Amino acid sequence: MEEMLFYDRMQFAFTITFHYLFPQLTMGLSLIIIYFKWKFLRTQNEQYNQATHFWMKIFALNFAMGVVTGIPMEFQFGTNWAKFSELTGGIIGQTLAMEGMFSFFLESSFLGLFLFGEKLLGHKWHFVTGLLIFIGSWASGFLIIATHSWMQYPVGYEILANGKFVLNNFAALFTNPWLWPSYFHNQAASMVTSSFVVAGIGAFYILSKKNVSFGKLFLKTGVIFGLASSLIVAVPTGDLLAKNVVKYQPVTFAAMEGIFHSEKEGSEIVLIGQPDVKDKKLDNKIAVPNILSFLTYGNWHSEIKGLDQFKEENHPTNISGLYYAYHIMVGLGTVFIGLMAFAVFQLIRKKLFETKWILWSLLFMLPFPYIANTTGWYTAELGRQPWLVYNLLRTAEGASPTVSSGNTLFTLLGFIGLYLLLGMLFLLLVGKIINKGPQTENK
Repeated sequence: MEEMLFYDRMQFAFTITFHYLFPQLTMGLSLIIIYFKWKFLRTQNEQYNQATHFWMKIFALNFAMGVVTGIPMEFQFGTNWAKFSELTGGIIGQTLAMEGMFSFFLESSFLGLFLFGEKLLGHKWHFVTGLLIFIGSWASGFLIIATHSWMQYPVGYEILANGKFVLNNFAALFTNPWLWPSYFHNQAASMVTSSFVVAGIGAFYILSKKNVSFGKLFLKTGVIFGLASSLIVAVPTGDLLAKNVVKYQPVTFAAMEGIFHSEKEGSEIVLIGQPDVKDKKLDNKIAVPNILSFLTYGNWHSEIKGLDQFKEENHPTNISGLYYAYHIMVGLGTVFIGLMAFAVFQLIRKKLFETKWILWSLLFMLPFPYIANTTGWYTAELGRQPWLVYNLLRTAEGASPTVSSGNTLFTLLGFIGLYLLLGMLFLLLVGKIINKGPQTENK
């Protein structure tokens, strides 16, 4: 059973990790695209319209890859996790069906019009179709996170005699205290990814002395959006989400921060350290006293419960993985704020385009928002373990008993090979778009 559960989790982790590489860019990029189109309507500067067309091509490729990689992930609810679907389908089926029927169809229906219908629609209606794509993509994220939030903090439900969960308060799904901080944190994080991609490609054009005018536009837009979104990820959304974890999942928070033992006079914040789960301690740690208590409760001496205050059977199943995922996410988020703040400062001084170290840094950092988003989701998912529905349904109880570990491993290897080919094809196509550049640039 443990081997089967391990491969079930590995397959879902791989498919959803690869899948989310694409929605995190499309959600943020949809806002930047309609910003470019809006600027064109305001200024009639054709450069903004060409920027819209350029990024819409990359958006369309990302959207297609998101669809292709999302379908196998959905099927796993009925194969590897059939018991989970049977027991909770009456609740999570509501939001997942709404995401497919409303958000996805809205986004996909108007994508074709935005790509090919500019001459037919005119510029104002072309902007409206882009706005509807943006609404669809963000609504899709909202409904997915509403599902995730219910699993983290279940509300509005009752459990029947046969063990099935049913919804008795539909509105509770959307007033869940876990939902809104999670949603805005996630959307701001997707904006960080798209901002770094836009700024990174702008830096590439400037450094390569190719499409330089567009490079300057992309760089300026990317760093402004990037600074704003990086700050929002930290405060208020990250702060509110962390306080939710303290309130509703205190054992998770203790594992995230590496607090093995409660400290009566206030908890330190660990900057660097390696968790030793066996001996229940942090090795080689660098910490600042009492800061964590102040950030959490506004009091330097408030106690934060350690893992020793909770039953070991309810501890997260991978404390080390959770600790590292959380600290990688927070560390990268801090770097993003610092880099974007320097870039905006140089932009204000009118020296950004000549500051080579910032240009190279933005280009080098392009993959790292993807890593930060991935570790952020790992923090949420590893933190909820060993539960599928927190405190109600354990992960082992949601797996399908009829799918063998051999079958799951075989299909996992197939997914890895197929997704590797898809990823290489995607990078090749995006590389061609970037190399060609926006069409109106004078060579």
